[in-house]
Amino acid sequence: MTEQGREPRVPFGVAEVMGPSMYPTLKHGDQLLVHYGAEMRAGDVAVLRHPLQQDLLIVKRLVERREGGWWVLGDNPGAEGDSRVFGTVPHELLLGRVRGRYRPLAEDQRSVRGLVSWVVSAVRPVLADRSVRSVSRRLRAR
Repeated sequence: MTEQGREPRVPFGVAEVMGPSMYPTLKHGDQLLVHYGAEMRAGDVAVLRHPLQQDLLIVKRLVERREGGWWVLGDNPGAEGDSRVFGTVPHELLLGRVRGRYRPLAEDQRSVRGLVSWVVSAVRPVLADRSVRSVSRRLRAR
């Protein structure tokens, strides 16, 4: 995930998804509207610093608070690179909550009809999934 021009005093920024870990919610190349410093709860999709490589920003779903931080998972169970690999993420590494996503406009969508189709299909809020605690319990039971 890469970040474009974020200043610490600006509450909103844009980030780009790189990789498949949040598929189908987010796809490689999606642009994200990130609300930095927002209050976050279990089920929210968040931008955070990777706990083992803090210059790398990642996007994951917050599953639950645990001793020492947040348990985070990608929405794609087949992809690696979440708390199953690196454990809990300290709260201070959470940067912001993802509020929305849009897919870049393709060359063939530059007509009025294509633009309308793009707006309807490519611009979406990223909603919290408040049922994630059951996912975490199932993973711990294995």
